Amino acid sequence: MAPTLYMIHPSPPVRTVLMTAKAIDLTLNEKEIDFFGEEYLTPEYLKMNPQHTVPTLDDDGFTIWDSHAISTYLVSKYAKDDSLYPKDLQKRAVVDQRLHFESGIIFSRLLRITRPILFHGRPTIFPEDRDNMIDGYAQFEAILEGKTFAAGDYVSVADYSLLSSIGSIATLVPIDPEKFPRVTAWLQRVQARPECAVNKRGQDEFAVLFKSKLSKE
Repeated sequence: MAPTLYMIHPSPPVRTVLMTAKAIDLTLNEKEIDFFGEEYLTPEYLKMNPQHTVPTLDDDGFTIWDSHAISTYLVSKYAKDDSLYPKDLQKRAVVDQRLHFESGIIFSRLLRITRPILFHGRPTIFPEDRDNMIDGYAQFEAILEGKTFAAGDYVSVADYSLLSSIGSIATLVPIDPEKFPRVTAWLQRVQARPECAVNKRGQDEFAVLFKSKLSKE
């Protein structure tokens, strides 16, 4: 039986898992939850995931949440090889570092921008939050020096994770291609990969959702 993924398409972490599954040719039972109806707060959902986040994976009774944990689990269990999440300890450490960079810097700064807009009706992006996001781009620009992909010359789950977040927040805080040519080239390179086509729907929905809530002034 295919693993079940509880999800909403606009969520960047959800799309990380969708890209990972596509890359390893794994079919998921995609179960979209009613986010605005707060289905993530029902007793049934909280029993699976006390943090009430998406995505949540149910693999034949084994439940796990957090896109980084889910993606590395799926590759470790279902992939035909370890190219997306190497078994070599040094290569894996680099991929892990990039995943932590995405969660600790990029995604956390994305949330500082998006949560007040979505849940508190803030109609604008504060300048300091915009600057922090641009600083995140600058850090990634430095990380990418001499590299084709996030962890080196090969695609890894870190690229999917970073694409889901950077591609989304860039619709609200654009990436200056002159200041960040490596990030710009990396973004185009990863977006062009066939498995990353599943990212587009959610990224477009993310942009429409948040732009509709921002002041037009």
